[in-house]
Amino acid sequence: MALRRTKIVGTLGPATDDPNVMRSLIRAGMDVARINYSHQTHEHHERRFRLIREQATALGTEVGIIADLQGPKIRIERFRDGPIFLEEGDAFTIDTALGPDDGDEQRVGVTYRNLSKDVKFGDKLLIDDGRIILKVECVRGTAIECTVLLGGQLSDNKGINREGGGLSAVSLTDKDREDLRHAVYMGADYIAISFVESPEDIAEARDLIKLANGNCGVIAKIERAEALEHAEGIIEAADGIMVARGDLGVEIGDAYLVPVQKRLVRMARQMKRFVIVATQMMESMIDKPLPTRAEVFDVANAVLDGTDAVMLSAETSVGKRPMQAVQAMARICLGSERQWEEQDSQVRLDIHFDRVDDCIAMSAMYAANRIEAKAIAALTETGNTCITMSRMNSAIPIFAFTRHVHSQRKVTIYRGVYPINFDVMHTESAEVNRELVNILSYRKVVEQGDLIIITKGDSRGTTGGTNSMKIVRTGDYIEQLF
Repeated sequence: MALRRTKIVGTLGPATDDPNVMRSLIRAGMDVARINYSHQTHEHHERRFRLIREQATALGTEVGIIADLQGPKIRIERFRDGPIFLEEGDAFTIDTALGPDDGDEQRVGVTYRNLSKDVKFGDKLLIDDGRIILKVECVRGTAIECTVLLGGQLSDNKGINREGGGLSAVSLTDKDREDLRHAVYMGADYIAISFVESPEDIAEARDLIKLANGNCGVIAKIERAEALEHAEGIIEAADGIMVARGDLGVEIGDAYLVPVQKRLVRMARQMKRFVIVATQMMESMIDKPLPTRAEVFDVANAVLDGTDAVMLSAETSVGKRPMQAVQAMARICLGSERQWEEQDSQVRLDIHFDRVDDCIAMSAMYAANRIEAKAIAALTETGNTCITMSRMNSAIPIFAFTRHVHSQRKVTIYRGVYPINFDVMHTESAEVNRELVNILSYRKVVEQGDLIIITKGDSRGTTGGTNSMKIVRTGDYIEQLF
């Protein structure tokens, strides 16, 4: 059976709280679990942390966990007598001083108290992902007086964006800081920061993780128009990015979303960062047993662009058939990768290496693609060698042999990388190569006569110490060099 290289992130929720369902998601192909701190309580999240760890252990595998912080989601407040209906041309006011439950047919409050300072005449406010559009006519104190350009039913707690971006809410709220500490305590592998605007937001998150004695990776969610202006700095500061297409699409417009997604995926790969494509990928499967053709093409295009992972949100967290959603996404990824693997490896022969381990990683991939190696076995402490390898287009699987559980979980998000628990400190140096080959043979990854590339360091157990590459052939004399 072919190994799927594109990873699947599944969002946990009420639909996944049954241990049997959780187990079925892992078996169906969920590589990484997302815990969404926008909903429910820390007690709910704790149960899900424990459940995913228990079920992964029972199945003899590792599943990474992303703790996704809510961020400064700007929402209208609530209506006194239930949903209202706005007609085109109606006058409607958003008042930052209005009570949280005092909304009516003429006005409503908002969670972001500085909204009246961030908008001006002519701005367009997009509510509920653009289903309602208001034009700002004037700002009087705390009241933003608008005209309805696109009407419809409006209910409590819907999100607000300004077309083109420009709202100045800070990326990390007090709630986010509390949730971050909780996620670190629970052992999250990655923290996703919502509504990132600049590299400084990532630096602040890293400082908070360090203060909480954590070593989580940081994912920057690209969902603000302003983030695109600082995309290179944000990507460099983070371990990976998530192309969060909901709010981003509202702010920049649907017509620009596709080229922006492709550019972000390309930038992340070039800068040796991983990338997740997210939001409404298979939304029809919240209720339906099969995805639409448009959803199939959406997932397939992300795979062909070279994304590390594709994400399911409500499809798994509250959907009727979470396991089937993962299975469908896995099928699409595998089918798309058959086309992707026909591309050239795109090796940059002019690149300058600042690190020896990066040089070894790229050399290994260059060789592997040209001698038709069956697998790459990378002895690694942190997974850095593996992410460098995975930035190159290749159908050759990369196995991250590491003794650290955190590193095993960390690499679950990297395209084409698969973790294997292996303690190099408990294996004689002379036997390491033979043991790696034996493990891959036992897993039916390689057969007699297959070529394998092994990367490792002379100094065992040293971070960043990868400095050698060896080509071996399986069989009686695996030490034979080519």
